[in-house]
Amino acid sequence: MKITELLQRNTIKLNLESNTKSDVIEELVDILNSAGKLNDKEGYKKEILKREAEFSTGIGEGIAIPHAKTAAVKIPALAFGLKKDGLDYESLDGTNAQLFFMIAAPEGANNEHLDTLARLSSMLMNQEFKNNLLNAQSEYEVLGMIDEQEKAYIKAQGGDKKPAEIDSSEKLVLAVTACPTGIAHTYMAADALNNKGKEIGVNIKVETNGSTGVKNKLTDEEIEKADGIIVAADKQVEMARFDGKKLVQVSVSEAIKDPEGLINKAANGDAPVYHSDEKGKVSNSGGKQRVGFYKHLMSGVSNMLPFVVGGGILIAISFMFGIKSYDPKDPSFNVISQLFHDVGGTYAFSLMVPVLAGFIGMSIADRPGFAPAMVGGFIAAKSDAGFLGGLIAGFIAGYVVLLLKKVFSKLPQSLEGIKPVLLYPLFGILITGVIMLLFIVNPVKAINVGLVHWLGSMGSTNRLILGLILGGMMAIDMGGPVNKAAFAFGIAMIANGKFTPHAAIMAGGMVPPLGIAIATSIFKNRFTKEERETGKTCYVMGATFITEGAIPFAASDPGRVIPASIVGAAVAGGLSMIFNIGLPAPHGGIFVIPVINGNPLLYILAIVIGSFITAGLLGVFKKPLVK
Repeated sequence: MKITELLQRNTIKLNLESNTKSDVIEELVDILNSAGKLNDKEGYKKEILKREAEFSTGIGEGIAIPHAKTAAVKIPALAFGLKKDGLDYESLDGTNAQLFFMIAAPEGANNEHLDTLARLSSMLMNQEFKNNLLNAQSEYEVLGMIDEQEKAYIKAQGGDKKPAEIDSSEKLVLAVTACPTGIAHTYMAADALNNKGKEIGVNIKVETNGSTGVKNKLTDEEIEKADGIIVAADKQVEMARFDGKKLVQVSVSEAIKDPEGLINKAANGDAPVYHSDEKGKVSNSGGKQRVGFYKHLMSGVSNMLPFVVGGGILIAISFMFGIKSYDPKDPSFNVISQLFHDVGGTYAFSLMVPVLAGFIGMSIADRPGFAPAMVGGFIAAKSDAGFLGGLIAGFIAGYVVLLLKKVFSKLPQSLEGIKPVLLYPLFGILITGVIMLLFIVNPVKAINVGLVHWLGSMGSTNRLILGLILGGMMAIDMGGPVNKAAFAFGIAMIANGKFTPHAAIMAGGMVPPLGIAIATSIFKNRFTKEERETGKTCYVMGATFITEGAIPFAASDPGRVIPASIVGAAVAGGLSMIFNIGLPAPHGGIFVIPVINGNPLLYILAIVIGSFITAGLLGVFKKPLVK
């Protein structure tokens, strides 16, 4: 497939009007949407912004390639925009961007489409081609230039189909490139490394891990001969094969920005020796990744959620037969209720804390950290240390195993194979378990008991304040760290038998999308046609407790949408606490309202009031659109 089958006259604009990064993204998305290439404009824009949040797609030298692969794309397409005087796009080299290619790939894009998009990324590494595009006078001229350059590129690539002979007298550097979407940066980094290697006389071979799979795969023989390895990746790649080799780990953007520095470092052996703990292990790069407490916590929480949601809803269903209908000693006993409660509560829910701990430990120390953390989490669950105890167990186990790795690194190479199967699990479980039982369980249990007593003794004023805080937290970042912190607190309270905090949390989380949906229906002149259409989906997302439904609106107008959402969500959370509503199920939105503790109508009223407050504030904050 040719690039010009994806880039057409109606997706080219040679005089972009935007002056900021957010505006140019909006303008390019509009071009694709107007050309009929998108199913969901706001959904596509959300994915573009999500990609930019990881790191800027302004690759430097005047080029930006915002891209997304999502179901919001109807037809694979390209948009090209030109702004000769440039604008600040937070580029890697600090220069203003002038050439903008926006890539739209559908979720099920075939290999031919993805290869074509990758080819464009590589072609843009040619300086003469970029200069010609900057001076283009018409859409036809742009299409002609791209056709000509594509033919030259394919011809040049055709001459390199056979593996090049490796000159043993020269340095050999191997590299792996990979980015999350596997469309643009993967191949641009590969071309940057290949071109610079030829320029400075270093043998280099680059393996790409793109959307269409691994290409130019490194062989065991090549790895054995290599003087150094470069892994430029922002997603997981196979690492165990590099055990014992000098290896440079960076983000994929670093390979685009400084290929010569990386090649020289690898070729001269100026890199640490990589050690793999287990065969077939995969690892992320050492580049710009989300690291630290939040990354590890979210790894635990995201893997725990299926147990929480599935188990919690099964418990909620059992409550429909009567709050105590699962208990054989209660007059309302029902066999079906007992079955649902046993599956959801006795089994699924009981795994919540060990799974949380296990995946926190695994995030910190890879697979060797999983078993010690899982055992630590199980100790916390069985000792009434609960959610907080499991969280602590995960971090203890992860860092204990990291310490063990350092200690055992001094052992002979012949003992390498027994580390992951014997030494790490034996000493990791022992040390984690001893620390938990002797130092953690009792203090954390006391904290949990104190917290439960404090919640039980709260007066109406304190309950209102707690509800306002928890509800407001759900709307601050709509699925981000603050939102997840409130959600985790609610789950911890459910585990301790206190249901009112999580009711306030769910009410607060439902308000932002519901409030926005109401606003798009009432104040139609404040929103574009596309926004009003997206607003309809927010009714469904808000009703089912998917706060993230509000993100497209918050991203496009954070100064108005976020404050309005926080106020409405805080009010809903506060009212829920004042009405003394308890929620035994952690998720479900309107589907679990029938099983709440308290008056369902009052709970619905709290959510409705909060939603209309958010809608009203948006009506005040946002000005009517100019026709």
